[in-house]
Amino acid sequence: MSLLTLPLLCAALLSVGGQAAAPGNIPALPPGQTAPVPKPPAPKPPAVKPPPVQTPSPQPLLEIAPTTPPRPQTSPSLVPLPGAPPSIPTTPKPVPVSPAVYRPADPLFTRQWDMTTIGMPQAWALLPEVVQKGGLPRSVPVTVAVLDTGFVASPELAGRVVNGYDFVSDSARAGDGNGRDTDASGVGQFAYHGEVVANIIAAAHDGRGMAGINPAARIVQVRVAGTDGLIDPQDLADGLRWAAGIPVSGVPANPNPAKVLNLSLFADFIPLTSCDARIQNAVSAVNARGALIVVGAANDGMDASGYSPAGCRNVLTVTSATQQGTRPDYANWGRSVALAAPGGETGHGVPVSSLSGPGGERSPNGTSMAAPHVAGVASLLMSVRPRLTPTQLRTLLTRTATPFPGGRCDPAPDRTCGSGTLNAAAAVREALASSLGK
Repeated sequence: MSLLTLPLLCAALLSVGGQAAAPGNIPALPPGQTAPVPKPPAPKPPAVKPPPVQTPSPQPLLEIAPTTPPRPQTSPSLVPLPGAPPSIPTTPKPVPVSPAVYRPADPLFTRQWDMTTIGMPQAWALLPEVVQKGGLPRSVPVTVAVLDTGFVASPELAGRVVNGYDFVSDSARAGDGNGRDTDASGVGQFAYHGEVVANIIAAAHDGRGMAGINPAARIVQVRVAGTDGLIDPQDLADGLRWAAGIPVSGVPANPNPAKVLNLSLFADFIPLTSCDARIQNAVSAVNARGALIVVGAANDGMDASGYSPAGCRNVLTVTSATQQGTRPDYANWGRSVALAAPGGETGHGVPVSSLSGPGGERSPNGTSMAAPHVAGVASLLMSVRPRLTPTQLRTLLTRTATPFPGGRCDPAPDRTCGSGTLNAAAAVREALASSLGK
């Protein structure tokens, strides 16, 4: 495994203060700019030793500023979105023509090249009730589970994010004084990774910060990564089941089961040769439950088929594309990859809001950023076609993708990136034209 094999799939380069940092040497916040740093509970001595490492354990990459985030109180249950006001009989009026594009007023949006690249302004214009009014009348907003570093109270998701469950079983790696518990708050230097992923999916269109793909979506944060950024296979398998509403022994039931699961990560402590059986079994159970699993391909510049869950059956594996539609060097490739989406590259990351960033912004790159673009669009499709199956969603998203320049993402014929780059506008247009999933 190369240095870039961190299970959390932001690549090694993160623009901090306008400077690109070298792999393995990401600086902290610039002098005088810090994220809140409360003192977490002193960890107890580990009850068990960490799982044996069967492959070389990567050195952590400081994708997100190395600070310990606030450990907020467990968030309340998801706040129901307000219903539509009672209709008042009026004289019928001509049906207005939808605008060709919709551009959020959020200040960061003018630099969100990723949203323009996948045709989000055109997709949003097709769904004014979902995007501008907070959801369709009498419909339940789509819930997306982010299996990652845990809960951060992002202002971009206020009222639409819940502190789910902490599945990190090793108390030494959990960093919060115990093992599994009901507080999924992020801890340690990678804590804000899950916040950034969730913001891409669902940040509000509220004139502040960034614009997310589906501002009506609800987020459940499920912690599966330790403070070292690594993921135990059994923790991930249990987190997958729980996120979809499947019972897990010894864990309270999930009151907010998700229809879309985002995994910007891969499991550690196992050989990178094939899909781990524990994770494949969990994936199959989640699919049978009717939930789509979107997975980042990983950042080693290698074949993704040996990674778990990127190489598993019945997941939608996503690699990174540059703004030009080509594969950045770090991005994994191969037959298990179904689709590409904006993930950024050295010196040109994906602009995002983050409480950890100077001025509340970051520009990370990696397949961690690519996967939530697809998860966000999938949730947008399910908001208007709620009965789409995981297979139908995978087919719709891959069939409507924008072809790569010259028909390929990489000059090497074996380094394939799926059917093309995510095209949100084409996917929404096709979903609305079809009766599938109504």
